[in-house]
Amino acid sequence: MDHQLIEIECIIGQCAQRKVLLGFAPASLLHSISFADVLDEDSGRGYQRRFNPQHSLDFRRYIQKDKSATIPLTFNLRPRDDSAWRVSEISERQARLEISATAGKVLTQVDCQHRLGHLGDLAIELPFMIFVGLSDKDEMEIFSVINAKAKGLSTSLLDFHDAQLADDLATDRPELFIALFLKNDNRSPWYRQLDLGGASTSGMSRRASLRTVQKAVKRFLSQIKYSRTQSIEVIAQTVMEFWAAVTLVLPEPWANPRKHFLTKGIGVYALMDIAADLYKEARPGQVLDKRYFAAALSEFAPEFDWSTDGPLRGLGGEGGAKSASALIREARKKTRFKVIANAG
Repeated sequence: MDHQLIEIECIIGQCAQRKVLLGFAPASLLHSISFADVLDEDSGRGYQRRFNPQHSLDFRRYIQKDKSATIPLTFNLRPRDDSAWRVSEISERQARLEISATAGKVLTQVDCQHRLGHLGDLAIELPFMIFVGLSDKDEMEIFSVINAKAKGLSTSLLDFHDAQLADDLATDRPELFIALFLKNDNRSPWYRQLDLGGASTSGMSRRASLRTVQKAVKRFLSQIKYSRTQSIEVIAQTVMEFWAAVTLVLPEPWANPRKHFLTKGIGVYALMDIAADLYKEARPGQVLDKRYFAAALSEFAPEFDWSTDGPLRGLGGEGGAKSASALIREARKKTRFKVIANAG
């Protein structure tokens, strides 16, 4: 063996339409030459879920027991411009994976992050399957297919994958397009405030999940009878203006999300229902900006109890969202009647 190379004997074949290598290697070796491409929410790079230490330690304890076993760990050799790795085909079915000893971690962990995460010091032999030459986008697609129903996998992370893989997100998933617009536009109150299920280095706490906001936006689009003849960019701007008005009118509940329902699922759903009401009530030619929404919200929203001890307490799910909207609409109606009565 060339001491400048790490050599792993493999079987070469096809996994459906993709070329793969199959074989066995010590867990410590596989750990040393692989990495998980965890989604960095600040940069948008990567696609994997956050690492769960407890999940990984549970597997470490299990795999050292008598009669333990696991399905093959799944990796990918991404294309590289240097000579970090090569596959030498010895015969029709035999191959040798050769990795430069100085190349570092060349395998991406497509489906084995938690199984392998705490096995760096164990010589236990494990089976593997390595895709050869997949792009990071190809990896993401395969990861999504494998893990779409996986317990504990963030639905927001799967939504993020859908957004990355979509050919025309605005047409295919307008609610997701708008939710990501709210997250990514630095003018938005939701800028970098939506949890995607990845990792963040910004130190900012997340107010809600991407899934929560996109489901709320979907309710809004349904209520305003959105059609694809309307500009999705204009609708997204309108939604952002509404939430800017919410933060202006309700600064204290917005600043203290743990003690208020404003950014919890029930609150987000209900407020998007109110946004739909205000959208439909606007006069022809009305500019639907922060000023318009703030004027309407200021008439009733500050008097409503948004706290976790208030009338929204205990509500959950679709039925709860409907009840929450009804409570807020009733509060608005009473305020409007009071204004009319005082004016009379």
